[in-house]
Amino acid sequence: MNAAPTSSTPYERWQRFSAAVVRGFHVYASWLVSISWKRFILLAAALLIGTNILQDLPPFTWRITEHTEIVPEEAPVEPAKPAKPAKDSKASKPIFSSDKPIHYEISIDEKGIRVIPRKVGSKDASADVEKDLPSISIDLPKDVKPEDVQASAEEARKALEEAVNEAKDQAREAIQDAKDEAHAAIQEARNQQRHRSITVYRLGDFLVNLAMLVVLSSAVIKVTYKGRIQAEVKAAQAAETAESESLKRQVIEARMAAMQAQVEPHFLFNTLASIDHLIETDPPRASTMQRNLIALLRASMPTMREANQGGVRDLGRELAVIRPYLEILKVRMEERLQTEIDVPEGLLSAEFPPMMIQSLVENAIKHGLEPKAEGGSLKLKAEVSHGKLAITVADTGLGFGRAATAGTGVGLANIRERLMLLYGSKASVTIAENQPSGTIVTIQVPYRSRAEEGATT
Repeated sequence: MNAAPTSSTPYERWQRFSAAVVRGFHVYASWLVSISWKRFILLAAALLIGTNILQDLPPFTWRITEHTEIVPEEAPVEPAKPAKPAKDSKASKPIFSSDKPIHYEISIDEKGIRVIPRKVGSKDASADVEKDLPSISIDLPKDVKPEDVQASAEEARKALEEAVNEAKDQAREAIQDAKDEAHAAIQEARNQQRHRSITVYRLGDFLVNLAMLVVLSSAVIKVTYKGRIQAEVKAAQAAETAESESLKRQVIEARMAAMQAQVEPHFLFNTLASIDHLIETDPPRASTMQRNLIALLRASMPTMREANQGGVRDLGRELAVIRPYLEILKVRMEERLQTEIDVPEGLLSAEFPPMMIQSLVENAIKHGLEPKAEGGSLKLKAEVSHGKLAITVADTGLGFGRAATAGTGVGLANIRERLMLLYGSKASVTIAENQPSGTIVTIQVPYRSRAEEGATT
């Protein structure tokens, strides 16, 4: 029966989420570093423009329009009142005023036209005449017939009635126009009282600020993360360089050890053979050679170990190997070899890589002086110039590369590589012709005194 899988805890889920976020951040930061600043600025501008457009569009912005109509209570429309005549301040006072209605009676007969004012509602015919009002009496000429006057009066009455009816019609039309205008004014007032409201819901106002925050943070990430990547790349390159230099140093030291292993036995066997021969022929010289050999071996063994470790030692210990070596060769070559060592006492404590001087001396004797029938001289000189220690090995042999036993130049190449590993471009090896014959080889390294180091420490 299979056990049911256990559910992950919130802490484990949080760890997975945080790991995914970190991976995403590194992917995004690496992408930012990979693009140019020009492309970054174009993308940032596009992002800001896009957010400005999107913030006014759904679903980030909604507009809701509401119409509200306010209907007022209808008020009764009052008829238009006739305009009151303007009061004339200079008008005369009325001649007659009465609080009772007045009726004018018009009569036409053969005597003429009579207009008599009478009071309305009076029962006495003789007393109903309004005496305060003027009566109008128009006498007709004798040659005018009453029928003509009556016809004219009838025509005037009809014209007056038509004028009155026309005035009534105009008054009705004016009232109707006033009503229409009032109705239109009320309708317009109602339309003006209709309210329209637009409610806008904006949810995209944060988009522009968010875009600005993304752009600024991306710029900061691009700058800082690029420095981090460059630092990591430099550290990786430095590690690779250090590892490569270490491998090169090991290869060079292995070559030097192999060369030393080849040279030393050959030299040792030849020296022992010379000692054996001199014991029979010249015991004092044999004893001198033996003592020099012992001194050489005592000084060279530590030097070989230090060379294999890639360190440096002082110039005095190097000369402790060179001097017995040259003395042994002088016994073997007799008058064919003259040597000179010109090293000031103050430079014996100067730092110098081991086995380099010995290699130069061996090459000078083996490829320059031994092949030459009459031999020659070898001079070793040390001096300080412009803050650098210069070691010069000069011989008067056949010259560089002219002997039948000339080597392949591997020894000098190894010396150059060792100097490059130890000092970089601050050290150098130069080869020149010596006059009248021979070769001059000079090694320059930064001058440092081991005695001063010991005093400071």
